[in-house]
Amino acid sequence: MVVGEIAEERDLIVIGGGPGGYHAAIRASQLGFSVTLVEKEELGGVCLNKGCIPSKLMTHFAKRYKTIEQDRNLGLEITELSVNLSKLQEYKNKLTSGLKKGVESLCKTSKVEIIKGTAMFLSEDRIGIENGHQYSVYRFKKAIIATGSETLPSSHFLSNDPRCLDAASIFELEKIPEELMVEGSSYIELEVAMSFQALGSKVTLILNRELDFDPAINKELMRVLKKNKVKVLKDYTLMELKSEGPTLKAQFSSVGGESISIEGSHYFSLGKQVPNIEGLGIDRLKLAQNEEGFLRVNEQCQTSLPHFYAIGDVTGGKMLATKAIKQGKVAAEAIAGLSSEYNEFFLPTIVHTIPAIASVGLTEEEAKDRYEITTSVYPLGGNGYAQLTGEKEGIVKVVMDRKSDVLLGIHMMGSSAVELISSSIIGLEIGGRDEDFTFPFYPHPSINESLLEAVEALKGKAVHLPPSKQKEIVKV
Repeated sequence: MVVGEIAEERDLIVIGGGPGGYHAAIRASQLGFSVTLVEKEELGGVCLNKGCIPSKLMTHFAKRYKTIEQDRNLGLEITELSVNLSKLQEYKNKLTSGLKKGVESLCKTSKVEIIKGTAMFLSEDRIGIENGHQYSVYRFKKAIIATGSETLPSSHFLSNDPRCLDAASIFELEKIPEELMVEGSSYIELEVAMSFQALGSKVTLILNRELDFDPAINKELMRVLKKNKVKVLKDYTLMELKSEGPTLKAQFSSVGGESISIEGSHYFSLGKQVPNIEGLGIDRLKLAQNEEGFLRVNEQCQTSLPHFYAIGDVTGGKMLATKAIKQGKVAAEAIAGLSSEYNEFFLPTIVHTIPAIASVGLTEEEAKDRYEITTSVYPLGGNGYAQLTGEKEGIVKVVMDRKSDVLLGIHMMGSSAVELISSSIIGLEIGGRDEDFTFPFYPHPSINESLLEAVEALKGKAVHLPPSKQKEIVKV
């Protein structure tokens, strides 16, 4: 077939219809550009179809199941309770289908052209899109690459063994694994370990590297894991995984040379994420890439070719939908000439464990290398509303620059942490001092008051914390 002698003209081509891609497309359309969005599979990308939505549905399901005991303590007469993953899968499919239709409708009402097909850059201003026997060529002024990442399976996966689970297949299960081995230290592995433990699995968590949280969060997380009878192996490496009849047998080796074996019904690992750029024609364009193959971008998400932008997982770093969405809007606004910028310092870390983890800014370890700091930790057990709801697990930790009183980092584990972190992000973004957090009113009773008292404790002002647990700073 002769490749398009006549190319249709477009202001902007967006490759990839995940959260970053469709946000970029709609924002660019709002700014007056004619936009063509190309997606080879399903709108919403991995996030909506296989990642964020299915995984958070599972964590929500597990949390609801776990809170039944507290509901009984409150007086709700719940006698019979069972887990029906088949019904959950039906709910998930209905949910994702509805969300996809919603994304498609938003794009259409925003006058974003959607093309189903596989894209390949033919030159710096032309792209070919193939869908079955159809092939079209477009000439564009600007392009945004939002193709995401793909996951390479763990090297220990047994070929075609359904008991070896990845980030997609584990949320398609219709039966709870009896004994689940989870290898990894990312938010996904932590969510899987705690969710399936709550639903009845016997879980062994193999942490293959140090956790990335503040030391206080790490300590609280390990305490909660132990309390919930999740077996944790630290400083062990998986050497071999093999099938022995109805079970899987894993051989581990420690840093000190100790060898142990663990048996389980299933094994889960996220694997390695690599940029999803194969067949896209990146080599032809000679876009700058890092050592792992991810596209290099600046604060405006601009690549080494000025009219090419890249957003989301394909740029490497933290692979989060939150990041992709922000970068998508920044790229669209930068193309329009607006003063828009992406700053990863304010990107929150969110983990939907039970209870959840949420943090933003510097950890204590990161901050003390650059500042003279003061820190405080407030336990949720001291919060009245947390006691009322029975969700007393967790802490709020605050890191502050002692000289300027500017808050540098806020780290939470507990009920409502995900929702509560938003005000902390705003506070850090405006360079907030401790008084900017303690001056406003906080609703009572609420989990919100835990943040207030954590900040108050920096200067010995927290009412619901013993003096020995606080820092009293008097400036003259």
